[in-house]
Amino acid sequence: MLADERERCGMDVEKQIDYWRKGAEEDLAAAGALLEKQHLRQALFFGHLAIEKMLKAHVAGALTGTPPRTHDLLRLADTAGISLSGEQRAFLARFQQYCLEGRYPDYQPAAPSREEAESGLRKAREVLSWLTSLLR
Repeated sequence: MLADERERCGMDVEKQIDYWRKGAEEDLAAAGALLEKQHLRQALFFGHLAIEKMLKAHVAGALTGTPPRTHDLLRLADTAGISLSGEQRAFLARFQQYCLEGRYPDYQPAAPSREEAESGLRKAREVLSWLTSLLR
């Protein structure tokens, strides 16, 4: 869809992308603050949320509209047409558990260790940095 077609449809794709990108940055900062306070599950939840929002920025650009209401990182990456390495796919599949844990009380895996939380957020930052570079 061309820019003038987007305007006729009432879509501002750039605003959508900016909204999701800024939200991802804020959620990553929140994840770091939560990790410092030893709120490990919550830190990982916000790490997941940051990746989810950055992927939604990509989906908004690819679909020229509002991304689907899903928390599934792999589905969002596929919808955006992002080519992931095997390692990136495996990480996103594993990291998906922190979305579920934060939303559904009947999903109660073992609490992550400080080391697991630090490692997960470190990898999340790498993925976010890479995704951000793809937006430019």
